[in-house]
Amino acid sequence: MKCSLCCAVSVLFSAVCAAAAQPQPGRQVAQQLEVTVAQDGEQATATVHYLLFLPAEYDQRDDWPLILFLHGAGERGDDLEKVKVHGPPKLVGKDAEFPFVVVSPQCPRGTWWQTDRIIKVLDHVAESSKVDADRVYLTGLSMGGFGSWALVAKHPDRWAAVVPICGGGDPETVEQFKHLPLWVFHGAKDGVIPLRRSEEMVAALRAAGGDVKLTVYPEAGHDSWTAAYDNPELYQWLLSHRRKK
Repeated sequence: MKCSLCCAVSVLFSAVCAAAAQPQPGRQVAQQLEVTVAQDGEQATATVHYLLFLPAEYDQRDDWPLILFLHGAGERGDDLEKVKVHGPPKLVGKDAEFPFVVVSPQCPRGTWWQTDRIIKVLDHVAESSKVDADRVYLTGLSMGGFGSWALVAKHPDRWAAVVPICGGGDPETVEQFKHLPLWVFHGAKDGVIPLRRSEEMVAALRAAGGDVKLTVYPEAGHDSWTAAYDNPELYQWLLSHRRKK
């Protein structure tokens, strides 16, 4: 009985510590933020869980670029470990020198990305961390690709550049963010989200005079994100852009 009690206390203590983990250079840690947003004409409160990564040399500078990453539908839920399977959260698990602050919120099970909640998390991290407000980048895959198109349309002045991967959006919104550089990725053989969903957004942006480029992987299916996020040129391209004022 004594041993069981000790084990239970130890597990509880570990859980509390994990929930209260402080941001630490070179590590990706679980965080949570209680946010209040307008919902159905009233104010609603929700808790957003997210991962926060600070580069290993975080303490050496005061102006780090930031990537906000939106995962796909398969990573929804209440287990942040699932968010680490793709994209920047996966990369920073292998590279503590990754030269960006990375914010990766998790979408609750059975729901869609809520842009107002996401922007609250971004505001909090930008205010509490050493972030260069003119080098904040947005990217997401699949459901997160759709979320990226929706978020840039609603908050077009927050970003230096945007990278939607195998997503889609509303072509009628592009006037709001045609001033932004975008790099769009998709797989030609995507059987989940057709390539045309990215192509129609790119075509609308080009017609509006936007700065956009499209990379189509001819042999890729729905997973066009692995090749995109493994491409070092993507991060060089991001760092080449600052927010336009």
